Amino acid sequence: MRAKLPSSFTNPITMLGVAIATISFIVIGFLAINEWLAKDPSPYVGVLAFIIVPGILMSGVAIAVFGILRESRLIRIGKHAERQFPSIDLANPKHQTGVVVVAVLGSFLVVATGVGSFQAYHAMETDKFCGTSCHTPMEPEYTAYQNGPHARVGCVKCHIGSGAGWFVRSKLSGSYQLYSVAFNKFPRPIATPIHNLRPAQQTCEQCHWPAQFFSQKLLRQTYFSSVGEKNVKSTIDLLIKVGGGNKEAGPTSGIHWHMNIRNKVTYIASDDRRQVIPWIRSEGPGGEVRIFKSSELPFTPADSSKGEQRRMDCVDCHNRPAHQYRNPGRMVNHLMALGWIDPELPNAKDLAVTVLEERYSTAEIAKDSIRIAIEEHYTKDFPALAKTKKASIERMVTEVQSLFAKNYFPSMKADWKNFPDNIGHMYFLGCFRCHDGKHVDQAGKVLTNDCNTCHTIVGQQVAGKPAQVSLEGLAYEHPVDIGTDWKSGPCAECHNTPPPAASAKEKAKVVGARTP
Repeated sequence: MRAKLPSSFTNPITMLGVAIATISFIVIGFLAINEWLAKDPSPYVGVLAFIIVPGILMSGVAIAVFGILRESRLIRIGKHAERQFPSIDLANPKHQTGVVVVAVLGSFLVVATGVGSFQAYHAMETDKFCGTSCHTPMEPEYTAYQNGPHARVGCVKCHIGSGAGWFVRSKLSGSYQLYSVAFNKFPRPIATPIHNLRPAQQTCEQCHWPAQFFSQKLLRQTYFSSVGEKNVKSTIDLLIKVGGGNKEAGPTSGIHWHMNIRNKVTYIASDDRRQVIPWIRSEGPGGEVRIFKSSELPFTPADSSKGEQRRMDCVDCHNRPAHQYRNPGRMVNHLMALGWIDPELPNAKDLAVTVLEERYSTAEIAKDSIRIAIEEHYTKDFPALAKTKKASIERMVTEVQSLFAKNYFPSMKADWKNFPDNIGHMYFLGCFRCHDGKHVDQAGKVLTNDCNTCHTIVGQQVAGKPAQVSLEGLAYEHPVDIGTDWKSGPCAECHNTPPPAASAKEKAKVVGARTP
């Protein structure tokens, strides 16, 4: 006797729900196997397999149940229409052909759907998707990322990490961002830092292991200052005291003392950008606690209770690890040191920095204006040189235009001044947010601001003077004679502000207007 489904089951709504649930179950199995076999499973697989597709499956079940209940009610009130599944007779040649066609097309559809879904999930986790497909306001960040030191580390590796939990959290927190993009409500530039970013211990430290930071690193910086029309070269060699968390590998003091797992540093910032820090708590490996308070920044017990205490991690100093908007002076110094911008071109340093810092309404206007400003400067003020150095001037135009395209974004009002970089202390407070000599603990001891704590100057050659070398360390000599003023305040007070002038041409002629 042939088995027959109850009459309440044989209706289109129930069959639709059963089809949705069945296909969803197959997709879940496919994704689960994919995640199980993958060496480095993507968070998107977990989300699709265990959150999104199961939701679709339950929707299919709900539709099927609704169909059963609806059909049962129709049976009770006598409005049920008897339905039967079509019968298939494999002895009939036409039915045989139909079964083969349906089987082939059905198999093709299942395979195409599976491959398409898999490719869609892969597309969602690509850097291009993050940077261009949905996140139009992310053009500056995406461009900076492509030219940064982490360009081969996928966006989701840092912003989400492994597992479905943080993926869901990131997407839920980004729901307002979706609304902002759809209705053009997003801020210009995008505000940083990201306050709901996953802790660095779960992302950065999967590759950068603090226990293995050790030894010291030699860093040479080359910079050019204007003396009349000449670009005078200077260099400084710094022995950076990296430090680390493994005493067997070297000194545990130095910069990465802050990240040594035996030390716990927490702080409260009084601004959203974490640039103003009036309160710091340091707990050593023995449990000793020191509280440092700024002698200049107002801070009360009430402020302490209201402020967010944040434990210091990698991104408090390396706050622009993948999206760096570089300072124009430093960028031009680098290209002149490489010879890509000819140091023999008069006023090259000041002129390049000046045209980069001009305010342009669009990137296209900036590109044209940079060419016009540079070419006119040399054509009008140095006509003979403009002919003999034509190739060098063209190369300078190209390089400066490239610098602008990678670091300035007029449509989003994004450039280096809008995104503080906490590494060092030249252009932003950086280290001096805490190590300013004005944070005092309970015992009256000042948090050190001695430069030699983090680096030692082992070599320096200043503006045409003889080079000095000493492994014991040299006293810093400012390349432009400003007396002892450089000792009285943070470097950023001068280096973060462009020189006042009326026009690009006048700025280019300002003697010494740009220091390193």
